[in-house]
Amino acid sequence: MLKCIAIDDEPLALRQLSSYIAKLPYLELVATCSNAIDAQQLLGRQAVDLIFVDINMPDLNGVDFVRSLIDRPMIVFTTAYSEYAIEGFKLDAVDYLLKPFDFADFSRAAAKAHSLYELLQKRQAPSSEAPVPEAEPKDKEYISVKADYKVSLVKISDIIYLESEGEYVRMHLTNGTCITTLFRLKNMETALPAEHFMRIHRSYIVNLDYIRSYVRGRVYISETEYLPIGEIYKETFQHYIDSHFRNLSE
Repeated sequence: MLKCIAIDDEPLALRQLSSYIAKLPYLELVATCSNAIDAQQLLGRQAVDLIFVDINMPDLNGVDFVRSLIDRPMIVFTTAYSEYAIEGFKLDAVDYLLKPFDFADFSRAAAKAHSLYELLQKRQAPSSEAPVPEAEPKDKEYISVKADYKVSLVKISDIIYLESEGEYVRMHLTNGTCITTLFRLKNMETALPAEHFMRIHRSYIVNLDYIRSYVRGRVYISETEYLPIGEIYKETFQHYIDSHFRNLSE
């Protein structure tokens, strides 16, 4: 059971959140707050696992509120302003709900939080058995990852690049979809074939087969989309280019 609180300065939105939370058996609503300052005081007395918080609030907005939390629980941001999405994900939010959202949208976000909570519990639980890796190559062609309350088999060659988001890794696939899983990029790096994947930044691993061009500290995976190359990875990347491709520009 996930203990959660809902924070929103709009009474109607707060009632809707409370109603949605009550419909899911794995969520327990501890309290509702109409502002972030009251929520800070509440969290000083009550530990919770999950917070649903609006971003655009007076006095203290949701983003600054989350930044202020030292022992941060899982976060789902809710807002009517899509421009806040990037800031939300920079804070490793589980999800971002754009108002107005329905119960289906809410339940998907809650399911992500529940899945993450169960994975964390399994990691922390003592076991006499050998740990099972969460990202595991299958027949050198597929990798299995836990995401969205299920285990997905992903064809390795379909992965364009991987992006670190704190405790999560977002896998960007050739069909345009993304899979987000609770796994560190460093561990994912060891699970993927080194002849096809390279760490080019502390936050990115790229499938070398999808690099279209590179220039001034970035690699392009399409005509318009690119990934940065970190300073400490530039020499390794350049060595790969020099050893695999003939330079015809001279």
